[in-house]
Amino acid sequence: MQSPEPRMVLHDRYQLASILGRGVMGQVWLGRDQRLERPVAIKTVAAELLAVPWSREAALTRFHREARAAARLDHANVTMVFDASITDDICWLVMELIDGTTLEHLFDQHEDGRLDVASAAAVAAQLCAGLSAAHAAGLVHRDLKPQNVMVRRDGVVKILDFGLVKLLSDADPRLTMTGEGVGNISFASPELLSGRDPLDGRSDLYAVGCLLHHMLTGDTPFATDQPALLASRHLSAPPPLVADAGVKVPRDLQELITALLAKSADDRPSSAAEVYATLGPHLPEPDLARATRPGLPEDPRRPFLLPQGPRPV
Repeated sequence: MQSPEPRMVLHDRYQLASILGRGVMGQVWLGRDQRLERPVAIKTVAAELLAVPWSREAALTRFHREARAAARLDHANVTMVFDASITDDICWLVMELIDGTTLEHLFDQHEDGRLDVASAAAVAAQLCAGLSAAHAAGLVHRDLKPQNVMVRRDGVVKILDFGLVKLLSDADPRLTMTGEGVGNISFASPELLSGRDPLDGRSDLYAVGCLLHHMLTGDTPFATDQPALLASRHLSAPPPLVADAGVKVPRDLQELITALLAKSADDRPSSAAEVYATLGPHLPEPDLARATRPGLPEDPRRPFLLPQGPRPV
């Protein structure tokens, strides 16, 4: 089996350049579409990861089906999938290259590791906009976390890894439960952790609640470095309040977070669109004069401050 390496060309078209990130599921490469002469992101996954417990042929059929489902998503807040196939036992997806940073890295750029209310609401609203389109298409992400959320330089939020996450977690649940330690289950819903299936979009909404708490407080709702204890808290511990971390937020925003973190999916908001509407009062007001003023490039409020505005220089 050949491993991906720099300068390898997939499908006589996509050349691998350098690794942008890696995890138990595979690697993300900076690549180049030689036919269209544009930079792209390429996610490579060893085909053997897709073959548990199915046969290779069945696994590859599922891979192509999930890739096509992800590619059909056409929404500003979901990363576009351009192509997918298998070469030399390497499954790969070609995606748009995002000019920005992960939400995880954005936390690190703030001294206290948290965002203000307007910024947190702007990120969560864009996540819900993208999730609404995905859920309408029958896709559930299952692994929404700061590493899978990109904030573009103009503030547009992009969700990564639709389709592929479900495929890999179906093939071997251990990949998403233990493969990357605590960080991989810090935002997992109780029904995901308990193995209840089928999941629906409300599992992703639980993750949005975890992300909102994290953005506002600088830490995850059930912070611990012990995976078993973390899973137990997701399953049975009452969610902490944002105020417990010494941060004041509007009452209705706290009520939304508490509802999103309900143990039962039936007690959460019914849809991502409903959550988006609830976040509305906390979104920043559009500011057209801001278009010519310098500011933080990765300002997640920007799409709401400058709807359809020019990209920052």
